[in-house]
Amino acid sequence: MLMLLVVTLLQTPEGKGGWQPNPDLVRTLSEKQPHVIYDEAKVPNYTLPDPLICLDGTKVTSPEIWWKKRRPEILELFRTYMYGKVPIDKSENLKFEIIDCDRNALEGNATRKQVRIYFTGETNGHSMDLLIYLPNAAPKPVPVFLLLNFNGNHAICDDPGIKIKPIWDRKAKKLIIPPEESRGSDAKAFPVRRILSRGYGIATAHYCDIAPDFPDSFKYGVFQAFDHLFGEKRPQDAWGAISAWAWGLSRAMDYIETDKEIDSKRVAVLGHSRLGKTALWAGAQDERFAIVISNNSGCGGAALSRRRYGETVALINKAFPHWFCDNFKRYNDKEDELPFDQHMLIALIAPRPVYIASADEDLWADPRGEFLAAKAADPVYKLLKTDGLPTEDMPPLDTPVMGRIGYHIRSGRHALTEYDWERYMDFADLHYKLGQK
Repeated sequence: MLMLLVVTLLQTPEGKGGWQPNPDLVRTLSEKQPHVIYDEAKVPNYTLPDPLICLDGTKVTSPEIWWKKRRPEILELFRTYMYGKVPIDKSENLKFEIIDCDRNALEGNATRKQVRIYFTGETNGHSMDLLIYLPNAAPKPVPVFLLLNFNGNHAICDDPGIKIKPIWDRKAKKLIIPPEESRGSDAKAFPVRRILSRGYGIATAHYCDIAPDFPDSFKYGVFQAFDHLFGEKRPQDAWGAISAWAWGLSRAMDYIETDKEIDSKRVAVLGHSRLGKTALWAGAQDERFAIVISNNSGCGGAALSRRRYGETVALINKAFPHWFCDNFKRYNDKEDELPFDQHMLIALIAPRPVYIASADEDLWADPRGEFLAAKAADPVYKLLKTDGLPTEDMPPLDTPVMGRIGYHIRSGRHALTEYDWERYMDFADLHYKLGQK
C-alpha cells in the first residue's frame, strides 16, 4: 500500500495584493456549469503527497537521495498511473532528412530549415516535419525554443516557403490538405520575427505528425508504428497521446543535437494547453531540455488535481480518453487516492528552470492551482540549492516573478500570446545570461 505523507496547503486566497478571479466571471461560470467548482470557497480540503518523502517513508535529506531514490520512483508513478509508458525509448533507425534550407528567409533575417524526422528510419514510414527558424544576425550556435503546434507548420508564419502537408482533422478523424489561406493563421501565437530579433531560434512541429488527437488515435501515428512491441494486448499503463507527443519532442531534440547551428545545451521546451501538459512531461523525463515552460496547461499539467477546481480528472478523462493511460481513469472523482499530484511533476524538472503561466479568464485551467503546484515544488528546488519560486503569495495580474521557478498570470483568455513570449524570453535571458536584446 502506498504511503501517502502530506503537506497541507491553505485554501484561502494568497496575499492581499495578489490575484483574485473576477467575481462576475466566477458567478457566470458557476451558473453555466453548476457541476464544476469555480468558487474558491467550494474547493475541498486536501493534502498533498510530500515530494521529499519516499514511498517507504525515507526522508529525502540530501540531493543524493533525491537523484538515486525519490526522483526515479516519482517518474515511475507518473508513467504507471497517469501518462503511460512508451514501448521504445527511440528507434535505433531514427533518420533525419533536411528537405529545405533557405538562408535568406523572412526578408533575409532568418535561416529556415525544414527537417523530416523518420521515426522508424523508413522513408515511407511514419515521420514528423520539424520547422526551424534561426536568426541570421545572432552568433552561432543559437538558443532555441522548441514547441509543438496545433494546426500545421504553415499556420505559424506567413512565409510562403513553409511546406503545406496533410494534417489530421480532429473532428473528421481524417487527413486533410489545409487551404493556402490558412498560411499564417496562428501567427499571433508565434511571433517569429520578434523571437528572432531577441536572438532566439524557434523549432516547431505539428503535434498530429506524431499521433492524431481523437479517441481512437491508437490506430495511427507512432502508436501504429510501435504499439506492437507491447505484445498482443495494449497494457493499462501503455502510453497515451500526451506521452506520445512528449516522445516526439525528444526525437526533435535528437535532431537538434546534430545541428551545429543550434545550441543543444540551451533548448527551452514550451507548450500551450494540452501541449503545455506535454512540455512538462517531456521536460520531466528528458533532462536535455534546459528550460521547461507550461502555458495554461491546467488539469493534467501544472494544476493540482486535488483541488477539483475547473476541469477535473473525471472531466478530462471523459472528454479526452486517449490523452492518458487507462490506469489514470481509476482516479476519476478519486483525486485524493492519487499517489502524486502535479507539484511532483514540476519537481521532477528541478533544478532546471521551469516557468508556469496562467491566464486571468482561464478558470477552467485553475490558475491558483497552477501557482500552488509551482510553490509546492519549491522544497525540491531548495534541496538542490536553488532559489525556487521567490514569492510566498500569488502575484497580482501581469506581475511576473522569476527565480529558478517562474510564474505569471496575465490578463486575458486561454491562449499563447506575445506577452507570454516576452516573459519566456526574459526568463531565458535571465538563466542563459544573454542580456536584453
